[in-house]
Amino acid sequence: MTEAQLTAWLTLSFTPQLGGVGLARLISVDSAENIVRYSSQQLQHLGLKAAQIRYLQQPSHPEVEQCLQWQAESDWHHIVSPLEDDYPYLLNQMSSHPPVLFVKGDASVLHRQQVAIVGSRHASLEGLKAAKEFAYQLAEQGLTITSGLALGIDGHAHDGALLAQGTTVAVLGSGVEQIYPARHKGLAERIVQQGGALVSELRPDTKPRAEHFPRRNRIISGLSQGVLVVEAAERSGSLITARYAIEQNRDVFALPGSIYQAGFAGSNRLLQQGAYLALSPQDIIDELNPSLTRPFSLPRSSQSQLNLIPEASPPPVENHSQSLPFPQLFANVGNEPTPVDILAERTHIPVHEVMMQILELELAGYVSSVPGGYILNHGSKPK
Repeated sequence: MTEAQLTAWLTLSFTPQLGGVGLARLISVDSAENIVRYSSQQLQHLGLKAAQIRYLQQPSHPEVEQCLQWQAESDWHHIVSPLEDDYPYLLNQMSSHPPVLFVKGDASVLHRQQVAIVGSRHASLEGLKAAKEFAYQLAEQGLTITSGLALGIDGHAHDGALLAQGTTVAVLGSGVEQIYPARHKGLAERIVQQGGALVSELRPDTKPRAEHFPRRNRIISGLSQGVLVVEAAERSGSLITARYAIEQNRDVFALPGSIYQAGFAGSNRLLQQGAYLALSPQDIIDELNPSLTRPFSLPRSSQSQLNLIPEASPPPVENHSQSLPFPQLFANVGNEPTPVDILAERTHIPVHEVMMQILELELAGYVSSVPGGYILNHGSKPK
């Protein structure tokens, strides 16, 4: 794709409220290069709204220029559209595939056979151990491990693949230059250095927002041939990924857990609804790629290995003079870790709303995610 073609494509991709479906409809009429040159009357005839026409009629688009400059800065920076062979085939089969992908790292890894491993950010030690060991063994078999770079299961899955000298893909709910959570910046660097990739449909400088994360889950499942849910509560982002996987005709696997632990309720429900039971990585291999026959080798299962991902302390939080968002939820977070389901019980707010609100508070720096739940950041309570 030439720079002129990419410029036109990005301009259409960033057009307000157009989306992938609207963009596909436009390019079924004409090329992106031609459409951005259309007159207001021609654009109106195509059904575009006034705000969209005003955007396309602007003489310049700084955000497009910034993206082109970002790509030119490094051989490891890639902007990939569905019109190119570099765009992942499986992802392109989705009706809601992203109109553009920003990739930092080796873009060719997106064409390898991938297995997604997802789960709770507040997983048990057993769940973290399972995520790392499954990722390690699957990566040893040549599979690429895909996840969301979150704390908990995601981070341990990425780390397990790297320990096996394998490749892993992190799909972000922010731009690839705005790593979230910040304590995983080192992990993100290791992913790129070891031949993997960071991927986002958002511009490289886009900061994380709560609404970005559910949508990025469709990319995690869309890139993968199968999705393994290691540990998930009844209502969690991992189940959103599983639902996308089912809609995309991907295989869904789940590890069983105790019926007395709320953190496994979602995983067990998936099994009840027909997900494949995964008792070992071989169960996944048998479904996805029976031709892989290399023997498994287990990493050392020790406490020290489970803690190989450095969990740096969050940066100090400034006092905020503006009104506090979600005061009812904030008032129920203290110095001891409080799980999401307990917060929902205390506040009488539905779990899915608690998850969205607590993420907003975390992004704003009021609270931190730790094993077992959320705690108040020191000095975060506004005066």
